[in-house]
Amino acid sequence: MNAYAPILVLGALGAGCAIFSVVMATLIGPKRYNRAKLEAYECGIEPTPTPAGGGRFPIKYYLTAMLFIVFDIEIVFLYPWAVTFDALGIFGLVEMLLFVLTVFVAYAYVWRRGGLEWD
Repeated sequence: MNAYAPILVLGALGAGCAIFSVVMATLIGPKRYNRAKLEAYECGIEPTPTPAGGGRFPIKYYLTAMLFIVFDIEIVFLYPWAVTFDALGIFGLVEMLLFVLTVFVAYAYVWRRGGLEWD
């Protein structure tokens, strides 16, 4: 348990700072609410009403999310591979090349579908 004590203390300190910030902002922050502040903020664009069943999102949102996830997964696998590169030998190199090739196929798909173009 002694090995986890610094981690628990750091987590408690972080949670305490977060809670303190939220509580103090609520207590001493300005409370001048108006109609403009209570509306949803959409990057400076006037919010538009959505249909009852939700709205249709362009495919670019999903392609951007897919690209983000693909590169996150790539980093999750590349970091431990780089740490143990010497121990894995040629087998590890070939496997990582196949993995990176798979990632680039996903990247090419997103690029082809226009997920990297913002009009």
